[in-house]
Amino acid sequence: MRAYDFSPLLRSSVGFDRIEHLFRGLERASTDTSFPPYNIVKKDADNYRITMAVAGFAEDEIEITANQSSLKVTGKSAKEKDDAEYLHRGLAARSFNQNFELAETIKVVGADMENGLLHIDLVREIPEALKPRTIEIASSKLIESKAA
Repeated sequence: MRAYDFSPLLRSSVGFDRIEHLFRGLERASTDTSFPPYNIVKKDADNYRITMAVAGFAEDEIEITANQSSLKVTGKSAKEKDDAEYLHRGLAARSFNQNFELAETIKVVGADMENGLLHIDLVREIPEALKPRTIEIASSKLIESKAA
């Protein structure tokens, strides 16, 4: 097991308590299988799309769950009811569980399936409180006159 020391990164940072958790999630994601295959596309500055190849799965066999900072896509394949003897089985019919870590400002806005591809649309929504703002520097003369 690897142990990382994040203290040099955090010396000049405030409020990044979750950074170690995020790095652990990234490490876990790199060791997970990549079934089903997927693409992550940045459509523009604030819009993203995850496209997963889910051929053989019906819409009711796929569940998408969005939490605060994660997206979970689960596929449960229906049991094969035919008694066919396969000479080659190249289409995967196994269940899957794929997790994605999301930034706090990323929201899932919709999903659709087309031609065996599952499309999940994401958008970056920065709350007004998190947008940059200018802080005025109060003059010490102004403060003294208010106190008097």
